Amino acid sequence: MAKYVECYWFLEKEHDDVGNNHPKLNPDPAAHLILADAKQNYQYSQDEAPQKGKGNHWIFPHSKTFVMDHSQLFLVVGIKFRVGSLYSLNINSPQPKMDKVVNIDINELIQSESFNVPDLLAKAAEYPQQTCDVLDEWLLPWLLNSYEDKHCELVRRALTLLADTPIARMGTALHCSQRTIERSFLRVTDLTLKQYQSMVQLEEILNYLYQLEGESVNWADVATKFKFSDQPHLIRFLKSSIGTTPGEYVRQRDLAIDVYGNFE
Repeated sequence: MAKYVECYWFLEKEHDDVGNNHPKLNPDPAAHLILADAKQNYQYSQDEAPQKGKGNHWIFPHSKTFVMDHSQLFLVVGIKFRVGSLYSLNINSPQPKMDKVVNIDINELIQSESFNVPDLLAKAAEYPQQTCDVLDEWLLPWLLNSYEDKHCELVRRALTLLADTPIARMGTALHCSQRTIERSFLRVTDLTLKQYQSMVQLEEILNYLYQLEGESVNWADVATKFKFSDQPHLIRFLKSSIGTTPGEYVRQRDLAIDVYGNFE
């Protein structure tokens, strides 16, 4: 399970919950499979027309911020897959997958008619461990039919190094050409090495800022902590990643992590 699934998560909005109805979902290199009631609406907006539908759906890796419509009551269970897992699981979807939200028939996906989403959702809040056990039981036969090749193996090795190794040195570290690494990484993840590194860095910065909620932010210190050459470079990075300036973000605190907390 852990080879392909990073975690399960649960989120619910009830009648007395008050908060931001349109939280933003920051760029993410991982895919999430969202389990929801067949009548439950969803909507994710970027620069283009909103992507919307009902029920179970994929949120594929996305390089842009999604604005979610959470104005209505909802209850969902999410399955976060490890980066590159969809390649091994042979997920068929409209191309390209990047920045897409796509409806899914979960029983057809895992080739099992026993996957009962309504029953799972009804028990998720009160029985989290039992819910995880049921998901394991349902998903494991599907995951065991995964496909592995030389590209998967190279990407898996690259992912262990990208947090601490400059991209220019990846070829030396992995004993192959830079071009080979780039091509395999794009093939498996739909991302370039630079895109992935930027998304991981963004998540680390946002987690850090989340811990500073209610405190003033010294952007020069943040730039130094995350190894930016200077403060303006950090500001440009955040603006291009989440669509607002750092000052606007701190005032609004409108990302999903700020509205719902850190799922880690």
